[in-house]
Amino acid sequence: MDTVWEKRKVVIVGAGAVGSTFAYALAQSGPADQIVLIDKDRDFAEGQVLDLLHGVAYFPSVDIRVGDSSDYSDAALIVMTAGAKQKPGESRIDLIKRNVSIIEDLVDDIVAHDSQAVLLMLTNPVDILTRVAHKRSGWPRTRILSSGTVLDSARLRYLLSRHCDVDVHNVHAYVLGEHGDSQFVAWSMTHIGGVAMESYCNQCKKCENWIEERTHIEEQVRQSAYHIIDYKGATWFAVGLALTRITEAVLRNRKSVLTVSVCLQGEYGIDDVALSTPCLVSAQGVEKIIEGKLTAREQAALENSANTLRNYVARLEEDTKTP
Repeated sequence: MDTVWEKRKVVIVGAGAVGSTFAYALAQSGPADQIVLIDKDRDFAEGQVLDLLHGVAYFPSVDIRVGDSSDYSDAALIVMTAGAKQKPGESRIDLIKRNVSIIEDLVDDIVAHDSQAVLLMLTNPVDILTRVAHKRSGWPRTRILSSGTVLDSARLRYLLSRHCDVDVHNVHAYVLGEHGDSQFVAWSMTHIGGVAMESYCNQCKKCENWIEERTHIEEQVRQSAYHIIDYKGATWFAVGLALTRITEAVLRNRKSVLTVSVCLQGEYGIDDVALSTPCLVSAQGVEKIIEGKLTAREQAALENSANTLRNYVARLEEDTKTP
């Protein structure tokens, strides 16, 4: 008997702060018919779902429940928020290895249930684990994407709107590369109301030295998550909203241009690395990778980001070799 595909069923793996906040934002926005939370601590997931259900009178019509791995089979979208937290004194590479093991086991389970879903990754380091999930699953790369720099790009738009004193919805700007320290702003793709950033600055004249100011803004974007983590331990509100935006693009076949991370196969001259570039996101996942013309500085920054990720992958592969 053929599996019936619930067109607007979203399965969230991990019911912690990010997973539950995403479920809350998704329920309010209305694109999903069914939201299923899966967590290794089922009682915790039951508590999160019950808390959400008590507000169902204020949501658009949606079914919210706790699930298990059988729910993978008819999901339209599976969102991976589960992962290990860094232990005191644990190196980044050791944390990555633990999360690789978690993701490989979960991907095996998803594949075993013959899922036809799009897989959206959030577990960090998200670019490396997107590549891991792609290699492990054997799926087309377009069905496995991550949140990438979607949130970083939103942070950039917010900072530019505040600096330029203009509605954030009229600011179009992209952060590319790794979701991490080697990310960079593609200033050549940045515009306000259709006017290229540098031309807009010549009209605006709010700052004396735009080059200096944009360096400051770029660094603020790069450090944003660290500041929030210092203040309250983790980020989850804006992350949940970013995930909701990507989910809407998939469930509603929006064909939205978003800086998700996907494995590149020659685009921008880069191969076998997952990182963020502008992508057309639709019901297929990544329908198209948009290859814009970068400046020489931006192309070098993208290649540097790719090399940073390759180095981590090489260290992982070296550490996991059988003696």
